[in-house]
Amino acid sequence: MPTKEEKPKYRQDEHIVENKDLSIWEALIPVFALVGMLAYNVYVFGDDALSGSNQFILLLGGAVAAIVGFFNKVSYKQMISEVAENVRSTTGALLILLMVGALAGTWLISGIIPAMIYYGLQILNPTIFLPACVIICAIISIATGSSWTTAATVGIALIGIGEALGVSLGMTAGAVLSGAYFGDKMSPLSDTTNLAPAMAGGELFSHIRYMAFTTIPTITVTLIVFIILGFTIDTSGVADTESILNNISTAFNINGWLFIVPLAVIFMIVKKAPPLLALLIGTLLGGVFALIFQPEVVTTLGGGSSLDFESSYKGILNAITVDTSIATPDPALNDLFSSGGMAGMLGTIWLIVCAMVFGGIMDGIGALERITESLLKMAKTTFGLFASTVGSCLALNVTASDQYLALVVPGKMFSKAYKDRGLAPENLSRTLEDSGTVTSVLVPWNTCGAYHSGVLGVSVAEYFVYAIFNWLSPFMTLLFAALRIKIKQLASPTAA
Repeated sequence: MPTKEEKPKYRQDEHIVENKDLSIWEALIPVFALVGMLAYNVYVFGDDALSGSNQFILLLGGAVAAIVGFFNKVSYKQMISEVAENVRSTTGALLILLMVGALAGTWLISGIIPAMIYYGLQILNPTIFLPACVIICAIISIATGSSWTTAATVGIALIGIGEALGVSLGMTAGAVLSGAYFGDKMSPLSDTTNLAPAMAGGELFSHIRYMAFTTIPTITVTLIVFIILGFTIDTSGVADTESILNNISTAFNINGWLFIVPLAVIFMIVKKAPPLLALLIGTLLGGVFALIFQPEVVTTLGGGSSLDFESSYKGILNAITVDTSIATPDPALNDLFSSGGMAGMLGTIWLIVCAMVFGGIMDGIGALERITESLLKMAKTTFGLFASTVGSCLALNVTASDQYLALVVPGKMFSKAYKDRGLAPENLSRTLEDSGTVTSVLVPWNTCGAYHSGVLGVSVAEYFVYAIFNWLSPFMTLLFAALRIKIKQLASPTAA
Protein backbone atom coordinates (compact mmCIF):
# COMPACT_ATOMS: atom_id res chain seq x y z
CA MET A 1 0.00 0.00 0.00
CA PRO A 2 1.19 3.55 -0.46
CA THR A 3 3.37 4.76 2.36
CA LYS A 4 3.10 7.80 4.57
CA GLU A 5 4.61 10.22 2.09
CA GLU A 6 1.85 9.67 -0.44
CA LYS A 7 -0.97 10.51 1.94
CA PRO A 8 0.38 12.86 4.58
CA LYS A 9 -3.11 13.74 5.79
CA TYR A 10 -4.33 10.12 5.70
CA ARG A 11 -7.71 11.59 4.70
CA GLN A 12 -8.62 11.95 8.39
CA ASP A 13 -9.70 15.52 7.71
CA GLU A 14 -11.89 14.41 4.82
CA HIS A 15 -15.52 15.42 5.24
CA ILE A 16 -17.92 12.47 5.37
CA VAL A 17 -21.10 13.52 3.66
CA GLU A 18 -24.32 13.23 5.68
CA ASN A 19 -27.77 13.03 4.16
CA LYS A 20 -30.51 12.72 6.76
CA ASP A 21 -33.19 12.34 4.06
CA LEU A 22 -31.58 9.13 2.77
CA SER A 23 -32.95 5.92 4.28
CA ILE A 24 -30.82 2.83 4.90
CA TRP A 25 -32.72 0.94 2.20
CA GLU A 26 -32.07 3.66 -0.33
CA ALA A 27 -28.38 3.66 0.66
CA LEU A 28 -28.22 -0.09 0.07
CA ILE A 29 -29.85 -0.01 -3.38
CA PRO A 30 -26.54 0.74 -5.20
CA VAL A 31 -24.77 -1.92 -3.13
CA PHE A 32 -27.29 -4.63 -3.99
CA ALA A 33 -27.29 -3.53 -7.63
CA LEU A 34 -23.49 -3.58 -7.81
CA VAL A 35 -23.13 -6.98 -6.14
CA GLY A 36 -25.82 -8.47 -8.39
CA MET A 37 -24.31 -7.05 -11.58
CA LEU A 38 -20.78 -8.07 -10.61
CA ALA A 39 -21.91 -11.60 -9.73
CA TYR A 40 -23.59 -12.06 -13.11
CA ASN A 41 -20.68 -10.47 -14.92
CA VAL A 42 -18.16 -12.82 -13.30
CA TYR A 43 -20.48 -15.75 -14.10
CA VAL A 44 -20.47 -14.76 -17.78
CA PHE A 45 -16.86 -13.68 -18.23
CA GLY A 46 -15.09 -15.73 -15.57
CA ASP A 47 -11.45 -14.74 -15.07
CA ASP A 48 -11.73 -12.29 -17.98
CA ALA A 49 -14.15 -10.10 -16.00
CA LEU A 50 -11.30 -7.86 -14.84
CA SER A 51 -10.26 -7.20 -18.44
CA GLY A 52 -12.84 -4.43 -18.69
CA SER A 53 -16.38 -5.59 -18.05
CA ASN A 54 -16.10 -5.31 -14.25
CA GLN A 55 -14.83 -1.77 -14.67
CA PHE A 56 -17.93 -0.79 -16.61
CA ILE A 57 -20.14 -2.54 -14.02
CA LEU A 58 -18.59 -0.30 -11.35
CA LEU A 59 -19.56 2.72 -13.42
CA LEU A 60 -23.09 1.35 -13.74
CA GLY A 61 -23.15 0.91 -9.97
CA GLY A 62 -22.13 4.55 -9.68
CA ALA A 63 -24.95 5.49 -12.05
CA VAL A 64 -27.47 3.66 -9.84
CA ALA A 65 -26.10 5.53 -6.80
CA ALA A 66 -26.40 8.81 -8.70
CA ILE A 67 -30.06 8.10 -9.54
CA VAL A 68 -30.72 7.47 -5.83
CA GLY A 69 -28.95 10.75 -5.10
CA PHE A 70 -31.02 12.71 -7.61
CA PHE A 71 -34.23 11.40 -6.04
CA ASN A 72 -32.92 12.65 -2.70
CA LYS A 73 -32.05 16.11 -4.06
CA VAL A 74 -28.27 15.60 -4.07
CA SER A 75 -26.69 17.83 -6.67
CA TYR A 76 -24.61 16.55 -9.55
CA LYS A 77 -21.87 18.96 -8.48
CA GLN A 78 -21.60 17.40 -5.02
CA MET A 79 -21.37 13.87 -6.39
CA ILE A 80 -18.69 14.81 -8.93
CA SER A 81 -16.79 16.68 -6.24
CA GLU A 82 -16.59 13.53 -4.10
CA VAL A 83 -15.58 11.46 -7.14
CA ALA A 84 -12.80 13.95 -7.89
CA GLU A 85 -11.59 13.75 -4.28
CA ASN A 86 -11.58 9.95 -4.41
CA VAL A 87 -9.69 9.81 -7.70
CA ARG A 88 -7.24 12.47 -6.50
CA SER A 89 -6.51 10.43 -3.38
CA THR A 90 -5.35 7.49 -5.52
CA THR A 91 -2.84 9.53 -7.56
CA GLY A 92 0.11 8.18 -5.59
CA ALA A 93 -1.11 4.60 -5.94
CA LEU A 94 -1.61 4.96 -9.70
CA LEU A 95 1.87 6.37 -10.19
CA ILE A 96 3.32 3.58 -8.07
CA LEU A 97 1.53 1.05 -10.28
CA LEU A 98 3.11 2.55 -13.40
CA MET A 99 6.56 2.52 -11.79
CA VAL A 100 6.09 -1.08 -10.62
CA GLY A 101 5.40 -2.07 -14.23
CA ALA A 102 8.54 -0.23 -15.34
CA LEU A 103 10.63 -1.78 -12.56
CA ALA A 104 9.41 -5.30 -13.36
CA GLY A 105 10.48 -4.78 -16.97
CA THR A 106 14.08 -3.71 -16.25
CA TRP A 107 14.44 -6.23 -13.43
CA LEU A 108 13.51 -8.94 -15.93
CA ILE A 109 15.92 -7.99 -18.72
CA SER A 110 18.75 -7.26 -16.26
CA GLY A 111 18.46 -10.81 -14.90
CA ILE A 112 17.48 -9.72 -11.36
CA ILE A 113 14.20 -11.65 -11.26
CA PRO A 114 15.71 -14.68 -13.07
CA ALA A 115 18.61 -14.62 -10.54
CA MET A 116 16.16 -14.63 -7.63
CA ILE A 117 14.39 -17.59 -9.18
CA TYR A 118 17.68 -19.34 -9.98
CA TYR A 119 19.06 -19.11 -6.45
CA GLY A 120 15.65 -19.61 -4.91
CA LEU A 121 15.27 -22.94 -6.68
CA GLN A 122 18.48 -24.09 -5.01
CA ILE A 123 17.64 -22.77 -1.53
CA LEU A 124 13.89 -23.24 -1.30
CA ASN A 125 12.17 -26.56 -1.85
CA PRO A 126 8.41 -27.12 -1.96
CA THR A 127 8.30 -28.37 1.65
CA ILE A 128 9.52 -25.12 3.25
CA PHE A 129 8.68 -22.72 0.44
CA LEU A 130 5.26 -21.48 1.59
CA PRO A 131 6.15 -20.70 5.24
CA ALA A 132 9.42 -19.17 3.99
CA CYS A 133 7.38 -16.85 1.74
CA VAL A 134 5.36 -15.69 4.75
CA ILE A 135 8.45 -15.01 6.87
CA ILE A 136 10.45 -13.30 4.10
CA CYS A 137 7.58 -10.99 3.13
CA ALA A 138 6.80 -10.22 6.78
CA ILE A 139 10.39 -9.12 7.43
CA ILE A 140 10.58 -6.97 4.30
CA SER A 141 7.17 -5.40 4.95
CA ILE A 142 8.04 -4.53 8.56
CA ALA A 143 11.24 -2.90 7.35
CA THR A 144 9.55 -0.96 4.55
CA GLY A 145 6.10 -0.37 6.04
CA SER A 146 4.57 -1.24 2.69
CA SER A 147 2.80 -4.40 1.56
CA TRP A 148 2.58 -2.83 -1.89
CA THR A 149 6.34 -2.48 -2.28
CA THR A 150 6.93 -5.93 -0.77
CA ALA A 151 4.59 -7.56 -3.28
CA ALA A 152 6.06 -5.56 -6.16
CA THR A 153 9.64 -6.62 -5.44
CA VAL A 154 10.15 -9.75 -3.35
CA GLY A 155 6.59 -10.94 -4.03
CA ILE A 156 7.06 -11.02 -7.80
CA ALA A 157 10.28 -13.02 -7.40
CA LEU A 158 8.62 -15.52 -5.03
CA ILE A 159 5.74 -15.99 -7.47
CA GLY A 160 8.32 -16.92 -10.10
CA ILE A 161 10.12 -19.30 -7.77
CA GLY A 162 6.84 -20.92 -6.75
CA GLU A 163 5.77 -21.39 -10.35
CA ALA A 164 9.11 -22.98 -11.20
CA LEU A 165 8.80 -25.30 -8.19
CA GLY A 166 5.32 -26.33 -9.28
CA VAL A 167 3.57 -24.68 -6.33
CA SER A 168 0.08 -23.32 -6.98
CA LEU A 169 0.12 -19.62 -7.87
CA GLY A 170 -2.80 -19.06 -5.52
CA MET A 171 -0.92 -20.66 -2.61
CA THR A 172 2.21 -18.63 -3.27
CA ALA A 173 0.28 -15.38 -3.61
CA GLY A 174 -1.66 -16.15 -0.43
CA ALA A 175 1.59 -16.75 1.47
CA VAL A 176 3.15 -13.56 0.05
CA LEU A 177 0.14 -11.44 1.00
CA SER A 178 -0.19 -13.02 4.45
CA GLY A 179 3.39 -12.09 5.28
CA ALA A 180 3.24 -8.70 3.57
CA TYR A 181 0.11 -7.60 5.43
CA PHE A 182 1.40 -8.89 8.77
CA GLY A 183 4.50 -6.72 8.35
CA ASP A 184 2.54 -3.77 7.01
CA LYS A 185 0.15 -3.97 9.96
CA MET A 186 2.89 -4.08 12.59
CA SER A 187 5.29 -1.57 11.04
CA PRO A 188 5.42 1.99 12.44
CA LEU A 189 6.36 3.10 8.92
CA SER A 190 3.00 1.97 7.49
CA ASP A 191 0.40 4.60 6.68
CA THR A 192 -2.53 2.47 7.89
CA THR A 193 -0.71 1.69 11.13
CA ASN A 194 -0.50 5.44 11.70
CA LEU A 195 -3.98 6.12 10.36
CA ALA A 196 -5.89 3.69 12.63
CA PRO A 197 -4.80 5.21 15.99
CA ALA A 198 -5.21 8.70 14.52
CA MET A 199 -8.85 7.88 13.75
CA ALA A 200 -9.46 6.23 17.12
CA GLY A 201 -7.71 8.91 19.17
CA GLY A 202 -4.90 6.62 20.31
CA GLU A 203 -1.10 6.60 20.20
CA LEU A 204 0.99 4.80 17.57
CA PHE A 205 3.23 2.50 19.62
CA SER A 206 0.51 1.69 22.12
CA HIS A 207 -1.64 0.70 19.14
CA ILE A 208 1.10 -1.58 17.76
CA ARG A 209 1.67 -3.27 21.14
CA TYR A 210 -2.06 -3.81 21.64
CA MET A 211 -2.51 -5.04 18.08
CA ALA A 212 0.10 -7.75 18.68
CA PHE A 213 -2.34 -9.62 20.95
CA THR A 214 -4.53 -10.59 17.98
CA THR A 215 -1.93 -10.40 15.22
CA ILE A 216 0.66 -12.81 16.66
CA PRO A 217 -1.85 -15.68 17.12
CA THR A 218 -3.20 -15.06 13.62
CA ILE A 219 0.21 -15.21 11.92
CA THR A 220 1.10 -18.27 14.02
CA VAL A 221 -1.98 -20.13 12.77
CA THR A 222 -1.16 -18.98 9.24
CA LEU A 223 2.38 -20.37 9.44
CA ILE A 224 1.13 -23.70 10.85
CA VAL A 225 -1.34 -24.06 7.97
CA PHE A 226 1.32 -23.29 5.36
CA ILE A 227 3.76 -25.73 7.00
CA ILE A 228 1.09 -28.44 6.74
CA LEU A 229 0.36 -27.47 3.13
CA GLY A 230 4.07 -27.72 2.37
CA PHE A 231 4.02 -31.41 3.28
CA THR A 232 0.90 -32.14 1.25
CA ILE A 233 1.24 -30.19 -2.03
CA ASP A 234 1.82 -32.13 -5.23
CA THR A 235 4.76 -30.78 -7.23
CA SER A 236 4.97 -33.57 -9.78
CA GLY A 237 4.94 -30.98 -12.57
CA VAL A 238 8.57 -30.12 -11.88
CA ALA A 239 10.65 -33.24 -12.39
CA ASP A 240 13.97 -31.75 -13.50
CA THR A 241 15.09 -28.72 -11.52
CA GLU A 242 18.60 -29.02 -12.95
CA SER A 243 17.23 -28.58 -16.45
CA ILE A 244 15.38 -25.42 -15.40
CA LEU A 245 18.54 -24.01 -13.80
CA ASN A 246 20.52 -24.72 -16.97
CA ASN A 247 17.91 -23.02 -19.14
CA ILE A 248 17.92 -19.93 -16.91
CA SER A 249 21.72 -19.68 -16.96
CA THR A 250 21.67 -20.12 -20.74
CA ALA A 251 19.29 -17.20 -21.26
CA PHE A 252 20.84 -14.90 -18.62
CA ASN A 253 24.18 -14.12 -17.06
CA ILE A 254 23.36 -15.06 -13.46
CA ASN A 255 25.56 -13.73 -10.64
CA GLY A 256 25.29 -12.33 -7.13
CA TRP A 257 26.06 -8.74 -8.20
CA LEU A 258 22.52 -8.45 -9.55
CA PHE A 259 21.17 -8.37 -5.98
CA ILE A 260 22.73 -4.94 -5.45
CA VAL A 261 19.69 -3.37 -7.14
CA PRO A 262 16.89 -4.86 -4.97
CA LEU A 263 19.00 -4.31 -1.85
CA ALA A 264 19.47 -0.67 -2.85
CA VAL A 265 15.70 -0.24 -3.30
CA ILE A 266 14.95 -1.83 0.08
CA PHE A 267 17.63 0.35 1.71
CA MET A 268 16.09 3.52 0.26
CA ILE A 269 12.62 2.63 1.48
CA VAL A 270 13.90 1.74 4.96
CA LYS A 271 15.56 5.15 5.01
CA LYS A 272 12.12 6.64 4.26
CA ALA A 273 12.90 7.70 0.71
CA PRO A 274 9.66 8.43 -1.21
CA PRO A 275 8.52 5.12 -2.75
CA LEU A 276 8.15 6.65 -6.22
CA LEU A 277 11.75 7.84 -6.08
CA ALA A 278 12.94 4.44 -4.82
CA LEU A 279 11.06 2.62 -7.58
CA LEU A 280 12.34 5.05 -10.23
CA ILE A 281 15.94 4.58 -9.12
CA GLY A 282 15.39 0.82 -8.98
CA THR A 283 14.06 0.93 -12.55
CA LEU A 284 17.03 2.96 -13.81
CA LEU A 285 19.54 0.78 -11.96
CA GLY A 286 17.86 -2.25 -13.52
CA GLY A 287 18.41 -0.71 -16.94
CA VAL A 288 22.09 -0.02 -16.19
CA PHE A 289 22.63 -3.55 -14.92
CA ALA A 290 20.91 -4.91 -18.04
CA LEU A 291 23.47 -3.12 -20.19
CA ILE A 292 26.32 -4.44 -18.04
CA PHE A 293 25.26 -8.05 -17.50
CA GLN A 294 22.72 -8.84 -20.27
CA PRO A 295 23.88 -6.96 -23.42
CA GLU A 296 22.60 -9.71 -25.74
CA VAL A 297 19.11 -9.52 -24.23
CA VAL A 298 19.03 -5.73 -24.58
CA THR A 299 20.27 -5.94 -28.16
CA THR A 300 17.57 -8.43 -29.10
CA LEU A 301 14.82 -6.33 -27.52
CA GLY A 302 16.18 -3.23 -29.27
CA GLY A 303 16.05 -4.95 -32.66
CA GLY A 304 19.76 -4.40 -33.34
CA SER A 305 22.55 -6.67 -34.49
CA SER A 306 25.01 -5.29 -31.95
CA LEU A 307 24.78 -3.25 -28.78
CA ASP A 308 24.91 0.44 -29.66
CA PHE A 309 23.20 3.54 -28.29
CA GLU A 310 20.05 3.13 -30.39
CA SER A 311 19.52 -0.56 -29.66
CA SER A 312 20.27 0.04 -25.95
CA TYR A 313 17.78 2.90 -25.82
CA LYS A 314 15.05 0.95 -27.62
CA GLY A 315 15.62 -2.25 -25.66
CA ILE A 316 15.43 -0.64 -22.24
CA LEU A 317 12.50 1.64 -23.13
CA ASN A 318 10.59 -1.33 -24.55
CA ALA A 319 11.13 -3.25 -21.30
CA ILE A 320 9.92 -0.25 -19.28
CA THR A 321 6.83 0.55 -21.31
CA VAL A 322 5.44 -2.43 -23.24
CA ASP A 323 5.22 -6.23 -23.25
CA THR A 324 8.58 -7.96 -22.96
CA SER A 325 9.31 -11.67 -23.25
CA ILE A 326 12.65 -13.48 -23.04
CA ALA A 327 12.89 -16.72 -25.02
CA THR A 328 14.40 -19.80 -23.37
CA PRO A 329 14.54 -23.48 -24.34
CA ASP A 330 11.82 -24.17 -21.75
CA PRO A 331 8.26 -23.12 -22.78
CA ALA A 332 7.24 -22.80 -19.10
CA LEU A 333 10.08 -20.35 -18.50
CA ASN A 334 9.00 -18.32 -21.53
CA ASP A 335 5.73 -17.56 -19.77
CA LEU A 336 7.59 -16.86 -16.55
CA PHE A 337 10.11 -14.47 -18.12
CA SER A 338 7.62 -11.98 -19.47
CA SER A 339 6.56 -8.54 -18.31
CA GLY A 340 3.89 -6.10 -19.40
CA GLY A 341 5.84 -2.98 -18.44
CA MET A 342 3.88 0.17 -17.69
CA ALA A 343 1.28 -0.79 -20.30
CA GLY A 344 0.59 -3.99 -18.38
CA MET A 345 -0.62 -1.93 -15.41
CA LEU A 346 -3.19 0.09 -17.35
CA GLY A 347 -5.97 -2.47 -16.77
CA THR A 348 -5.46 -2.27 -13.02
CA ILE A 349 -5.37 1.53 -13.14
CA TRP A 350 -8.61 1.51 -15.13
CA LEU A 351 -10.21 -0.69 -12.45
CA ILE A 352 -9.08 1.59 -9.59
CA VAL A 353 -10.40 4.74 -11.28
CA CYS A 354 -13.81 3.13 -11.90
CA ALA A 355 -13.92 1.88 -8.31
CA MET A 356 -13.21 5.40 -7.07
CA VAL A 357 -16.10 6.71 -9.18
CA PHE A 358 -18.51 4.31 -7.46
CA GLY A 359 -17.10 5.04 -3.99
CA GLY A 360 -17.16 8.79 -4.60
CA ILE A 361 -20.81 8.86 -5.63
CA MET A 362 -21.76 6.63 -2.69
CA ASP A 363 -20.03 9.08 -0.37
CA GLY A 364 -21.48 12.08 -2.19
CA ILE A 365 -25.09 10.99 -1.73
CA GLY A 366 -24.48 10.16 1.95
CA ALA A 367 -24.90 6.39 1.50
CA LEU A 368 -21.61 5.45 3.17
CA GLU A 369 -22.47 7.46 6.27
CA ARG A 370 -25.98 6.01 6.43
CA ILE A 371 -24.77 2.40 6.16
CA THR A 372 -22.19 2.91 8.91
CA GLU A 373 -24.69 4.71 11.14
CA SER A 374 -27.14 1.82 10.84
CA LEU A 375 -24.48 -0.67 11.84
CA LEU A 376 -23.69 1.45 14.89
CA LYS A 377 -27.31 1.37 16.04
CA MET A 378 -27.22 -2.43 16.19
CA ALA A 379 -24.35 -2.40 18.70
CA LYS A 380 -26.21 -2.98 22.00
CA THR A 381 -23.37 -4.85 23.76
CA THR A 382 -19.58 -4.57 23.84
CA PHE A 383 -19.28 -7.54 21.49
CA GLY A 384 -21.96 -5.99 19.29
CA LEU A 385 -19.90 -2.80 19.10
CA PHE A 386 -16.83 -4.76 17.97
CA ALA A 387 -18.92 -6.77 15.50
CA SER A 388 -20.48 -3.60 14.08
CA THR A 389 -17.04 -2.11 13.60
CA VAL A 390 -15.85 -5.22 11.77
CA GLY A 391 -19.00 -5.28 9.62
CA SER A 392 -18.63 -1.60 8.81
CA CYS A 393 -15.01 -2.00 7.73
CA LEU A 394 -15.83 -5.00 5.56
CA ALA A 395 -18.82 -3.24 4.01
CA LEU A 396 -16.76 -0.17 3.16
CA ASN A 397 -13.98 -2.24 1.63
CA VAL A 398 -16.63 -3.74 -0.65
CA THR A 399 -18.67 -0.60 -1.37
CA ALA A 400 -16.14 2.24 -1.24
CA SER A 401 -13.35 0.12 -2.77
CA ASP A 402 -10.79 1.93 -0.66
CA GLN A 403 -9.07 0.68 2.51
CA TYR A 404 -8.50 4.25 3.70
CA LEU A 405 -12.23 4.94 3.75
CA ALA A 406 -12.66 1.57 5.50
CA LEU A 407 -10.55 3.01 8.33
CA VAL A 408 -11.56 6.68 8.24
CA VAL A 409 -15.36 6.34 8.12
CA PRO A 410 -15.79 3.72 10.89
CA GLY A 411 -13.04 5.43 12.90
CA LYS A 412 -14.98 8.68 12.84
CA MET A 413 -18.34 7.05 13.45
CA PHE A 414 -17.37 4.65 16.25
CA SER A 415 -14.78 6.59 18.29
CA LYS A 416 -17.38 8.26 20.55
CA ALA A 417 -19.26 4.97 21.09
CA TYR A 418 -16.10 3.25 22.34
CA LYS A 419 -15.33 6.17 24.65
CA ASP A 420 -18.89 6.26 26.00
CA ARG A 421 -18.60 2.59 26.93
CA GLY A 422 -15.32 3.12 28.76
CA LEU A 423 -13.24 1.36 26.10
CA ALA A 424 -9.73 2.58 25.36
CA PRO A 425 -9.07 3.81 21.80
CA GLU A 426 -6.67 0.88 21.27
CA ASN A 427 -9.72 -1.39 21.01
CA LEU A 428 -11.08 0.58 18.07
CA SER A 429 -7.75 1.09 16.30
CA ARG A 430 -6.92 -2.62 16.59
CA THR A 431 -10.33 -3.61 15.22
CA LEU A 432 -10.00 -1.16 12.34
CA GLU A 433 -6.71 -2.75 11.32
CA ASP A 434 -7.86 -6.34 11.88
CA SER A 435 -10.90 -5.86 9.68
CA GLY A 436 -10.24 -2.85 7.43
CA THR A 437 -6.58 -2.96 6.46
CA VAL A 438 -6.04 -6.66 5.86
CA THR A 439 -9.34 -7.55 4.15
CA SER A 440 -9.01 -4.89 1.45
CA VAL A 441 -6.85 -7.25 -0.60
CA LEU A 442 -9.67 -9.82 -0.68
CA VAL A 443 -12.01 -7.57 -2.72
CA PRO A 444 -11.20 -7.67 -6.48
CA TRP A 445 -12.41 -4.11 -7.17
CA ASN A 446 -10.83 -2.62 -4.05
CA THR A 447 -7.66 -0.64 -4.80
CA CYS A 448 -5.60 -3.18 -2.82
CA GLY A 449 -7.19 -6.24 -4.40
CA ALA A 450 -6.79 -4.76 -7.87
CA TYR A 451 -3.20 -3.72 -7.19
CA HIS A 452 -1.95 -7.01 -5.77
CA SER A 453 -3.73 -9.22 -8.29
CA GLY A 454 -2.29 -7.04 -11.06
CA VAL A 455 1.25 -6.95 -9.68
CA LEU A 456 1.44 -10.65 -8.78
CA GLY A 457 -0.47 -11.79 -11.86
CA VAL A 458 -2.84 -13.89 -9.73
CA SER A 459 -6.58 -13.24 -9.50
CA VAL A 460 -8.22 -12.58 -6.14
CA ALA A 461 -10.33 -15.71 -6.62
CA GLU A 462 -7.16 -17.81 -6.89
CA TYR A 463 -5.44 -16.50 -3.76
CA PHE A 464 -8.49 -15.69 -1.58
CA VAL A 465 -8.57 -19.00 0.33
CA TYR A 466 -4.79 -19.02 0.81
CA ALA A 467 -4.54 -15.42 2.08
CA ILE A 468 -5.10 -17.00 5.49
CA PHE A 469 -3.80 -14.14 7.61
CA ASN A 470 -6.06 -11.67 5.83
CA TRP A 471 -9.41 -13.43 6.24
CA LEU A 472 -8.58 -14.92 9.65
CA SER A 473 -7.76 -11.54 11.25
CA PRO A 474 -11.37 -10.28 11.62
CA PHE A 475 -12.42 -13.62 13.16
CA MET A 476 -9.54 -13.40 15.63
CA THR A 477 -10.49 -9.89 16.75
CA LEU A 478 -14.12 -11.01 17.22
CA LEU A 479 -12.97 -14.05 19.21
CA PHE A 480 -10.98 -11.81 21.55
CA ALA A 481 -14.01 -9.52 21.92
CA ALA A 482 -16.39 -12.43 22.62
CA LEU A 483 -14.07 -13.89 25.26
CA ARG A 484 -13.22 -10.40 26.56
CA ILE A 485 -9.49 -11.02 26.17
CA LYS A 486 -7.31 -7.89 26.30
CA ILE A 487 -10.23 -5.46 26.14
CA LYS A 488 -8.51 -2.38 27.51
CA GLN A 489 -10.59 0.02 29.59
CA LEU A 490 -10.22 3.77 29.88
CA ALA A 491 -8.58 4.99 33.08
CA SER A 492 -11.68 7.12 33.75
CA PRO A 493 -14.54 5.56 31.80
CA THR A 494 -17.40 7.76 30.79
CA ALA A 495 -20.86 6.34 31.34
CA ALA A 496 -22.92 6.01 28.24
